[in-house]
Amino acid sequence: MKLSTKGRYAVTAMLDLAINAKTGPVTLSDISVCQDISLSYLEQLMSLLRQQKLVKGMRGPGGGYMLSRPADEITIAEIITAVDESVDVTRCKGNEDCQGGVRCLTHELWDELSHQLYHFLDGITLARYVNRPDVQHIINKQERPLRPANLITNPQTV
Repeated sequence: MKLSTKGRYAVTAMLDLAINAKTGPVTLSDISVCQDISLSYLEQLMSLLRQQKLVKGMRGPGGGYMLSRPADEITIAEIITAVDESVDVTRCKGNEDCQGGVRCLTHELWDELSHQLYHFLDGITLARYVNRPDVQHIINKQERPLRPANLITNPQTV
């Protein structure tokens, strides 16, 4: 299995939103700077995440993106699949036509691994990961642009 940057960056952006959930909406430019992810790439990812109802956008001064549900209700597997990524490690994408149109000798092994990976990632919520001591250490080292308190007004949901 090779997880593309799409899946990795989607998880990173969602973690950033989870970290900042109590402070209100987070702008894509803040995430871009803090997590070193291209702004245009983040816009594409947020569009997919919004379609899957994992995030909601807020317009106006103080606007940005927020998680649509509490961080303890969103799993890493859910994020990865929301951006059209797969945790399937079979050569045939689960179609059982791996070797000349028929099931290969190792299909069951890779299929079982795919299920294990999915269940592993589905067992980790954003909140659980954010609360890990090693992650907290990194969070404390990251610099986030300061947002003036007067910008947080009454943003409208997108």
